[in-house]
Amino acid sequence: MSRFKPTIEDVARAAGVSRATASRVVNNAPGASGPLRDRVHAAVAELGYRPNEVARALASGRPRAVDVVAVTYGPGIGWLGTHPYFSRVLAGMMPVLEGAGAQLRLHSVSRDTGCGGTGDGNTGGREAAAAAIDEIAANATLGAVLADVTPDLATRFLRRCRRTVSMVPTSSAVPGMEADNVGGAYAAVHELYRLGRRRIAAIHGPEFNPCAIDRRTGYRRAVAELGLGEHSADGGFHREGGYASARTLLDQDPGIDAMFVACDLMAAGAVQAITASGRRVPQDVSVIGFDDSIAAVCTNPPLTTMRLPVEEMAAAAARLLLEGTPAAGYRQRFPVDLVVRASSGHGQ
Repeated sequence: MSRFKPTIEDVARAAGVSRATASRVVNNAPGASGPLRDRVHAAVAELGYRPNEVARALASGRPRAVDVVAVTYGPGIGWLGTHPYFSRVLAGMMPVLEGAGAQLRLHSVSRDTGCGGTGDGNTGGREAAAAAIDEIAANATLGAVLADVTPDLATRFLRRCRRTVSMVPTSSAVPGMEADNVGGAYAAVHELYRLGRRRIAAIHGPEFNPCAIDRRTGYRRAVAELGLGEHSADGGFHREGGYASARTLLDQDPGIDAMFVACDLMAAGAVQAITASGRRVPQDVSVIGFDDSIAAVCTNPPLTTMRLPVEEMAAAAARLLLEGTPAAGYRQRFPVDLVVRASSGHGQ
């Protein structure tokens, strides 16, 4: 095995550019054209060059850190701090980074600033979201984990910082940790059907969220295959939305006997709405959530749910960044498994 360790000078020679140009490209700094950047990136890939991140951080005065970028569903970071998914991302990453002597920095980009991609004509908001993404990418050192970022912004981030890993489905070029969201939702509906439920409603997440899109797809695929009617509402991935959507669904169709809910927070709200209507969980309405977060065990009754292995995915993402620049399109896949508790009515 060759002991040759390529340097920035080797990259510059292979790309046919100056050392300064090669350094600007590797450090995501301005001052190099698109074709020059492509040549340098090709040389980096061919030589297997890995920047010395400690030296880069010291030279720039920036800490050696991995950035975590998340979408929040309103202005500010308050919503981010109350959602179990993001705490699980941090819990998975922190032991890996501590062992490597690296820091973790958390950033939020509000959906209200246009990162939802809903085509609502909010040009100023989209520009503000893009500017926020650019700033985070420009200041990255070890790279970034995109905890919940839409495909357009994930692609934009990758163009400016190649040390990027997404935790949710984005574009084919963005390296990612992929959970089987479609398969998990599909399995949940089939499990409710196996338990004898025939009017299976769904409460979905935001229409622009990649994981919500996949879970919606899995639900629709299952009810179509089983010959069932589709009954669904959107709950926004928060408890209040789950409560309101469950009330609406039960008002529209009092015969609903099961709900697949696309995250545990919404499922907790759905259980509250079901019991407030005078129905019992699971005797009258079975409920299966998604995530296996702390919300699942705090609900009464505790939630049967599809376990999303967030901590394992986040740890794998952190390790991948510590190893260097991930290959474009890299994928590591994770299964989603059923966790049985009382809300579905197993064994009754």
